[in-house]
Amino acid sequence: MRFFVYYHKIENIEYKECDNIERVIIIEYSGEPSHIVGEILEKLKNHPDFEVIWLEHKSVLSLPDLEIDLAYRKVYCKDEEIQLTAKEYNLLCLLVSNKGRVLTYDQIYQSVWKEEAFGNANNAIKCHIHNLRDKLYRANKDRSFKIRCVREVGYCLEVNSEKIVTT
Repeated sequence: MRFFVYYHKIENIEYKECDNIERVIIIEYSGEPSHIVGEILEKLKNHPDFEVIWLEHKSVLSLPDLEIDLAYRKVYCKDEEIQLTAKEYNLLCLLVSNKGRVLTYDQIYQSVWKEEAFGNANNAIKCHIHNLRDKLYRANKDRSFKIRCVREVGYCLEVNSEKIVTT
């Protein structure tokens, strides 16, 4: 996703010192071909009073030693790609976006499985957490995060500035 920001300074207007008034146009552009967007961008690029700033929108969740590229559904631990199943990936994204917060089994199940928890859903979550921990911890034994079990409640992803080493 790209964002184009065009701005135009309004001159010959008296304001207090340090005040700048500008006209700002922000265009969110997905990169897909569009005739009208192309025309608008071309007009603005060729206008001498407008300047363009190109911004790249990067959808990434990150922790020290862990990066999740949401656009490509890839997980990197110390620059090494970690292969996760769809459920493990969704579970990791949920935990990272709620780092430090305890999520209940019901919250996790509803968010990852997209349905109400029934039967023994806790065991399914425990199994996926076990596999996720195994893959992440194997890739980075000297990590600064851990997935903590809150007994009979759920899980929490904790991040510590000092390295965490657990077994």
